[in-house]
Amino acid sequence: MNLVPVTYKGGIYRHDEIIDLIEDLGGYIIQKHILAQEVVLQALVPKEDIALIAAIAKPLTGEITPSPLVGTEIAVVTMSLEIHHLPHASCDVAEYIRRFGAKTNMVGLARGFGKRIAQMNDEERDVINEHDLAVYLLGDFETCIKQKFQVLRRGIDVPIVVCGGPSRETLRRIIEPPVDGYVGNVGRFMHRTKESEELAKLDEVVEEITRVLDRKREEIAKDPPSVSPARLMDIITTQVEEIHEVLSPTPITVQMQGLRVKLPYDTFARVVRDISIEEGITIGEIADIIPSRMRDYILIRIRPFSETNIMV
Repeated sequence: MNLVPVTYKGGIYRHDEIIDLIEDLGGYIIQKHILAQEVVLQALVPKEDIALIAAIAKPLTGEITPSPLVGTEIAVVTMSLEIHHLPHASCDVAEYIRRFGAKTNMVGLARGFGKRIAQMNDEERDVINEHDLAVYLLGDFETCIKQKFQVLRRGIDVPIVVCGGPSRETLRRIIEPPVDGYVGNVGRFMHRTKESEELAKLDEVVEEITRVLDRKREEIAKDPPSVSPARLMDIITTQVEEIHEVLSPTPITVQMQGLRVKLPYDTFARVVRDISIEEGITIGEIADIIPSRMRDYILIRIRPFSETNIMV
Protein backbone atom coordinates (compact mmCIF):
# COMPACT_ATOMS: atom_id res chain seq x y z
CA MET A 1 0.00 0.00 0.00
CA ASN A 2 1.39 3.37 -1.06
CA LEU A 3 0.74 5.93 1.70
CA VAL A 4 1.11 9.61 0.86
CA PRO A 5 1.24 12.58 3.26
CA VAL A 6 -1.74 14.96 3.27
CA THR A 7 -3.39 17.58 5.46
CA TYR A 8 -7.13 17.72 6.06
CA LYS A 9 -8.69 21.04 7.11
CA GLY A 10 -12.35 21.39 7.97
CA GLY A 11 -14.91 22.19 10.61
CA ILE A 12 -14.87 20.38 13.91
CA TYR A 13 -18.43 19.15 13.28
CA ARG A 14 -18.38 15.44 12.33
CA HIS A 15 -14.61 15.44 11.83
CA ASP A 16 -14.50 12.09 13.64
CA GLU A 17 -16.07 10.60 10.50
CA ILE A 18 -12.99 11.62 8.52
CA ILE A 19 -10.70 10.14 11.17
CA ASP A 20 -12.61 6.84 11.09
CA LEU A 21 -12.54 6.83 7.27
CA ILE A 22 -8.76 7.35 7.10
CA GLU A 23 -8.15 4.60 9.63
CA ASP A 24 -10.60 2.20 7.92
CA LEU A 25 -8.79 2.71 4.62
CA GLY A 26 -5.47 1.75 6.24
CA GLY A 27 -4.13 5.25 6.81
CA TYR A 28 -2.75 6.87 9.95
CA ILE A 29 -3.40 10.15 11.75
CA ILE A 30 0.02 11.63 12.54
CA GLN A 31 -1.17 14.74 14.34
CA LYS A 32 -4.46 16.45 15.19
CA HIS A 33 -4.96 20.15 15.91
CA ILE A 34 -8.20 21.78 17.01
CA LEU A 35 -8.23 25.55 16.55
CA ALA A 36 -11.51 27.11 17.69
CA GLN A 37 -14.08 25.57 15.32
CA GLU A 38 -11.53 24.19 12.83
CA VAL A 39 -9.70 20.88 12.91
CA VAL A 40 -6.41 20.16 11.12
CA LEU A 41 -5.37 16.54 10.57
CA GLN A 42 -1.94 15.58 9.31
CA ALA A 43 -2.15 12.06 7.97
CA LEU A 44 -0.70 9.33 5.79
CA VAL A 45 -3.40 7.94 3.51
CA PRO A 46 -3.53 5.44 0.61
CA LYS A 47 -2.82 7.30 -2.62
CA GLU A 48 -5.68 5.63 -4.48
CA ASP A 49 -8.20 6.72 -1.81
CA ILE A 50 -7.48 10.46 -1.74
CA ALA A 51 -10.34 11.21 -4.14
CA LEU A 52 -12.75 9.23 -1.94
CA ILE A 53 -11.69 11.09 1.21
CA ALA A 54 -12.01 14.45 -0.61
CA ALA A 55 -15.50 13.55 -1.84
CA ILE A 56 -16.71 12.59 1.64
CA ALA A 57 -15.07 15.67 3.17
CA LYS A 58 -16.69 18.13 0.73
CA PRO A 59 -20.16 18.16 2.39
CA LEU A 60 -18.37 18.79 5.71
CA THR A 61 -16.60 21.84 4.20
CA GLY A 62 -13.32 19.99 4.48
CA GLU A 63 -10.46 19.87 2.00
CA ILE A 64 -7.44 17.65 1.41
CA THR A 65 -4.10 19.20 0.40
CA PRO A 66 -0.72 17.54 -0.27
CA SER A 67 1.73 17.96 2.62
CA PRO A 68 5.03 16.43 1.50
CA LEU A 69 6.77 16.78 4.87
CA VAL A 70 4.22 14.97 7.07
CA GLY A 71 5.94 12.18 8.98
CA THR A 72 9.37 13.82 9.05
CA GLU A 73 11.41 15.54 11.76
CA ILE A 74 13.79 18.27 10.65
CA ALA A 75 16.56 20.06 12.54
CA VAL A 76 16.86 23.78 11.75
CA VAL A 77 20.45 24.62 12.66
CA THR A 78 21.27 28.24 13.38
CA MET A 79 24.81 29.42 14.02
CA SER A 80 24.08 30.97 17.40
CA LEU A 81 21.31 32.17 19.67
CA GLU A 82 22.41 35.80 19.35
CA ILE A 83 20.14 38.45 17.87
CA HIS A 84 21.94 38.63 14.51
CA HIS A 85 21.18 34.94 13.92
CA LEU A 86 17.84 34.77 15.74
CA PRO A 87 14.93 35.15 15.74
CA HIS A 88 13.84 36.18 12.26
CA ALA A 89 15.48 34.01 9.60
CA SER A 90 15.66 30.85 11.69
CA CYS A 91 12.18 31.13 13.18
CA ASP A 92 10.57 32.00 9.85
CA VAL A 93 12.13 29.00 8.10
CA ALA A 94 11.25 26.62 10.95
CA GLU A 95 7.67 27.87 11.14
CA TYR A 96 7.15 27.79 7.37
CA ILE A 97 8.36 24.18 7.13
CA ARG A 98 5.80 23.20 9.77
CA ARG A 99 3.00 24.40 7.47
CA PHE A 100 3.86 21.52 5.15
CA GLY A 101 3.64 18.90 7.87
CA ALA A 102 7.16 18.59 9.25
CA LYS A 103 8.04 18.56 12.94
CA THR A 104 10.91 21.01 13.34
CA ASN A 105 13.38 21.51 16.17
CA MET A 106 15.67 24.51 16.47
CA VAL A 107 19.32 23.72 17.19
CA GLY A 108 21.29 26.82 18.20
CA LEU A 109 25.02 26.13 18.25
CA ALA A 110 27.05 27.29 21.22
CA ARG A 111 30.01 28.32 19.06
CA GLY A 112 28.84 28.34 15.47
CA PHE A 113 29.43 32.04 14.83
CA GLY A 114 32.70 33.47 13.50
CA LYS A 115 34.97 31.62 11.09
CA ARG A 116 37.86 31.45 13.58
CA ILE A 117 36.00 29.91 16.53
CA ALA A 118 33.17 27.99 14.85
CA GLN A 119 32.82 24.44 16.17
CA MET A 120 30.23 21.84 17.11
CA ASN A 121 30.27 19.69 20.23
CA ASP A 122 29.29 16.02 20.47
CA GLU A 123 25.86 16.70 21.96
CA GLU A 124 24.91 19.12 19.18
CA ARG A 125 26.12 16.64 16.56
CA ASP A 126 24.16 13.75 18.11
CA VAL A 127 20.96 15.80 18.35
CA ILE A 128 21.17 16.77 14.67
CA ASN A 129 21.77 13.15 13.66
CA GLU A 130 18.54 12.11 15.40
CA HIS A 131 16.55 13.93 12.69
CA ASP A 132 15.62 13.01 9.13
CA LEU A 133 17.31 16.09 7.67
CA ALA A 134 19.21 19.18 8.78
CA VAL A 135 18.69 22.69 7.37
CA TYR A 136 21.79 24.84 7.98
CA LEU A 137 21.05 28.56 8.05
CA LEU A 138 24.37 30.25 7.33
CA GLY A 139 25.33 33.89 7.01
CA ASP A 140 25.92 36.32 4.16
CA PHE A 141 29.68 36.15 3.59
CA GLU A 142 31.18 33.72 1.10
CA THR A 143 34.60 33.46 2.75
CA CYS A 144 33.04 32.82 6.18
CA ILE A 145 30.80 30.04 4.88
CA LYS A 146 33.63 28.41 2.92
CA GLN A 147 35.93 28.25 5.94
CA LYS A 148 33.64 27.38 8.83
CA PHE A 149 31.07 25.07 7.21
CA GLN A 150 33.66 22.29 6.87
CA VAL A 151 33.90 22.22 10.67
CA LEU A 152 30.14 22.33 11.26
CA ARG A 153 29.37 19.41 8.92
CA ARG A 154 31.79 16.88 10.42
CA GLY A 155 30.08 13.78 11.76
CA ILE A 156 26.64 14.70 10.37
CA ASP A 157 25.11 11.60 8.82
CA VAL A 158 21.67 12.93 7.82
CA PRO A 159 21.05 14.82 4.56
CA ILE A 160 21.96 18.53 4.71
CA VAL A 161 20.26 21.48 2.97
CA VAL A 162 22.34 24.66 3.15
CA CYS A 163 20.76 28.13 3.10
CA GLY A 164 23.01 31.15 2.81
CA GLY A 165 23.30 34.72 1.58
CA PRO A 166 25.36 33.94 -1.56
CA SER A 167 23.64 32.62 -4.69
CA ARG A 168 22.87 28.93 -5.15
CA GLU A 169 25.66 28.63 -7.72
CA THR A 170 28.16 30.21 -5.33
CA LEU A 171 27.17 27.85 -2.51
CA ARG A 172 27.65 24.87 -4.82
CA ARG A 173 31.10 26.15 -5.77
CA ILE A 174 32.47 26.92 -2.31
CA ILE A 175 31.11 23.88 -0.42
CA GLU A 176 33.27 20.82 -0.91
CA PRO A 177 32.40 17.98 -0.70
CA PRO A 178 28.88 18.84 -1.87
CA VAL A 179 25.80 18.57 0.35
CA ASP A 180 22.34 17.33 -0.62
CA GLY A 181 20.61 20.66 -1.25
CA TYR A 182 21.27 24.39 -1.63
CA VAL A 183 19.10 27.50 -1.38
CA GLY A 184 20.82 30.79 -2.13
CA ASN A 185 19.93 34.36 -1.20
CA VAL A 186 18.64 33.32 2.23
CA GLY A 187 21.06 34.90 4.66
CA ARG A 188 20.61 36.96 7.79
CA PHE A 189 17.84 39.54 7.87
CA MET A 190 16.43 41.63 10.69
CA HIS A 191 12.72 41.52 9.86
CA ARG A 192 9.90 39.01 9.43
CA THR A 193 9.29 37.59 5.97
CA LYS A 194 6.25 39.44 4.62
CA GLU A 195 7.01 40.47 1.05
CA SER A 196 6.02 38.22 -1.84
CA GLU A 197 9.59 37.63 -2.98
CA GLU A 198 10.58 36.62 0.56
CA LEU A 199 7.71 34.15 0.81
CA ALA A 200 8.69 32.78 -2.60
CA LYS A 201 12.16 32.13 -1.22
CA LEU A 202 10.66 30.18 1.70
CA ASP A 203 8.72 28.13 -0.86
CA GLU A 204 12.04 27.40 -2.52
CA VAL A 205 13.41 26.12 0.79
CA VAL A 206 10.41 23.77 1.13
CA GLU A 207 10.84 22.56 -2.46
CA GLU A 208 14.51 21.77 -1.89
CA ILE A 209 13.80 19.92 1.36
CA THR A 210 11.01 17.96 -0.36
CA ARG A 211 13.32 17.01 -3.23
CA VAL A 212 16.01 15.75 -0.86
CA LEU A 213 13.55 13.80 1.30
CA ASP A 214 11.88 12.25 -1.75
CA ARG A 215 15.27 10.92 -2.78
CA LYS A 216 15.77 9.56 0.72
CA ARG A 217 12.35 7.88 0.58
CA GLU A 218 13.38 6.16 -2.65
CA GLU A 219 16.49 4.79 -0.94
CA ILE A 220 14.47 3.59 2.07
CA ALA A 221 11.96 1.88 -0.23
CA LYS A 222 14.72 -0.39 -1.54
CA ASP A 223 15.06 -1.88 1.95
CA PRO A 224 11.99 -0.73 3.94
CA PRO A 225 11.67 -0.67 7.74
CA SER A 226 10.32 -3.86 9.33
CA VAL A 227 7.22 -1.94 10.41
CA SER A 228 5.75 1.39 9.39
CA PRO A 229 6.70 4.15 11.88
CA ALA A 230 3.10 5.40 11.74
CA ARG A 231 1.74 1.96 12.64
CA LEU A 232 4.24 1.69 15.48
CA MET A 233 3.03 5.06 16.80
CA ASP A 234 -0.54 3.73 16.92
CA ILE A 235 0.57 0.59 18.75
CA ILE A 236 2.50 2.53 21.40
CA THR A 237 -0.33 5.02 21.84
CA THR A 238 -2.75 2.14 22.46
CA GLN A 239 -0.59 0.12 24.85
CA VAL A 240 1.22 2.81 26.89
CA GLU A 241 -1.33 4.79 28.89
CA GLU A 242 1.25 7.27 30.20
CA ILE A 243 1.77 8.71 26.70
CA HIS A 244 -1.63 10.41 27.02
CA GLU A 245 -0.33 12.41 29.99
CA VAL A 246 2.48 14.02 27.98
CA LEU A 247 1.74 17.71 27.44
CA SER A 248 3.77 18.07 24.23
CA PRO A 249 1.71 18.66 21.05
CA THR A 250 3.41 15.56 19.63
CA PRO A 251 3.96 13.01 22.44
CA ILE A 252 5.23 10.64 19.74
CA THR A 253 7.04 12.19 16.78
CA VAL A 254 7.01 10.14 13.60
CA GLN A 255 10.21 10.02 11.57
CA MET A 256 10.97 8.33 8.27
CA GLN A 257 12.73 5.36 9.91
CA GLY A 258 11.65 5.56 13.52
CA LEU A 259 10.00 7.47 16.34
CA ARG A 260 10.81 9.87 19.14
CA VAL A 261 8.76 8.89 22.21
CA LYS A 262 8.62 11.71 24.77
CA LEU A 263 8.73 9.57 27.89
CA PRO A 264 11.69 9.13 30.28
CA TYR A 265 14.09 6.53 28.90
CA ASP A 266 15.05 4.92 32.22
CA THR A 267 11.42 4.40 33.20
CA PHE A 268 9.82 3.35 29.93
CA ALA A 269 12.54 1.90 27.67
CA ARG A 270 11.88 -1.68 28.81
CA VAL A 271 8.12 -1.14 28.61
CA VAL A 272 8.40 0.02 24.99
CA ARG A 273 10.85 -2.73 24.11
CA ASP A 274 8.45 -5.44 25.32
CA ILE A 275 5.35 -4.15 23.52
CA SER A 276 3.86 -6.79 21.24
CA ILE A 277 3.26 -5.77 17.61
CA GLU A 278 1.87 -9.09 16.52
CA GLU A 279 1.81 -12.45 18.22
CA GLY A 280 5.38 -13.43 19.00
CA ILE A 281 6.96 -10.19 17.71
CA THR A 282 7.93 -7.34 20.03
CA ILE A 283 9.27 -3.88 19.26
CA GLY A 284 12.66 -4.86 20.69
CA GLU A 285 13.04 -7.56 18.03
CA ILE A 286 12.74 -5.20 15.08
CA ALA A 287 14.00 -1.87 16.45
CA ASP A 288 16.79 -0.36 18.51
CA ILE A 289 15.54 1.42 21.64
CA ILE A 290 18.14 4.03 22.59
CA PRO A 291 18.26 7.16 24.78
CA SER A 292 17.84 10.42 22.91
CA ARG A 293 20.29 13.26 23.44
CA MET A 294 17.27 15.56 23.43
CA ARG A 295 16.17 15.71 27.07
CA ASP A 296 15.55 12.17 28.35
CA TYR A 297 13.33 10.97 25.52
CA ILE A 298 13.28 7.53 23.93
CA LEU A 299 14.53 7.16 20.36
CA ILE A 300 13.31 4.17 18.34
CA ARG A 301 15.30 3.22 15.25
CA ILE A 302 13.40 0.61 13.20
CA ARG A 303 15.70 -1.92 11.59
CA PRO A 304 15.29 -2.59 7.86
CA PHE A 305 13.81 -5.82 6.52
CA SER A 306 17.25 -7.02 5.38
CA GLU A 307 18.40 -7.16 9.02
CA THR A 308 15.34 -8.71 10.67
CA ASN A 309 13.72 -10.69 7.83
CA ILE A 310 10.45 -9.58 9.46
CA MET A 311 7.74 -7.42 7.92
CA VAL A 312 4.68 -6.61 10.09
